[in-house]
Parts: sequence; C-alpha cells; structure tokens
Amino acid sequence: MTPRRKRLLIVLAIVVGVGTASALALQALRENVSLFYDPSQVVAGEAPADRPFRIGGMVVEGSRQRDPGSLQEHFVVTDFQHSVSVSYTGVLPDLFREGQGVVARGRMGAKGVFVAEEVLAKHDEKYMPPEVADSLKAPLPENGGTYQ
Repeated sequence: MTPRRKRLLIVLAIVVGVGTASALALQALRENVSLFYDPSQVVAGEAPADRPFRIGGMVVEGSRQRDPGSLQEHFVVTDFQHSVSVSYTGVLPDLFREGQGVVARGRMGAKGVFVAEEVLAKHDEKYMPPEVADSLKAPLPENGGTYQ
C-alpha cells in the first residue's frame, strides 16, 4: 500500500468517525430536549403526545386537591385563556401555591390530564420563565377571560 493511499484511508476513517459521533450526539440531544408549551398550545393540540414536554402558567385558585393517604396531587394550570389539569405524585416544592407561577415537566395522560414528573415553583415574586411571561401578556379572549 502506498503512503498516499494510507493517508487517504486514515482521513476517510477520521471523517466517518467524526460523522458518526456527531450523529449520535445530535440524536441524544434531540431525545432529551423538553420543549415548553402554555395551556393554550396544549389545548390546541400543539404539544407532543408521545414525548415529555414542559407546561407552565399560573395555578388556579381553589384547584389544588390531594388524595387522602397518598402523595397524589391534582391542580389546574392556566394562561388565563385556557386551562389544563395536572396530576403529580410526590412532594410539591415549598414555594408551590395557588395563584403562583409553576412549570411542570411530564406527558399528556388520559382524558387530557397532564401527568407531571417534576414540578418547579416560582422562587420569588419577580421571577417567571420568559415563555410564561410572554403567554400571560397575550390579550384576554372576548369572553372576558374565563377559564375554558
């Protein structure tokens, strides 16, 4: 084998190796991306049904319910245009309150209920994820902003 042919094979092996590594890295990133959707987008069917995503908004006053004798919690998240029921099993953050901002990560379950794997509460009165703040600035619907 000539030196020229050896160099060509080495360069080709490096290109194939870098390409394979890049493809694997992109695939791993694609699988671990958790996109954010507000309740209006979830109700409109824009959220993926087959993979996890994040939902954010305000917890509706009076919507929090806890199953007696278990860690199962139910509450409703709204962007003041649409609402989505959320179910979570576990201990909610100390800062979790009705009327406060929340971001939950999970999947859509049966009957349009979002099954959360993780719930994050707003950490002070000024912080809100940019996506939630933008969705809350959207104009209210003509029906006076009632929950739908």
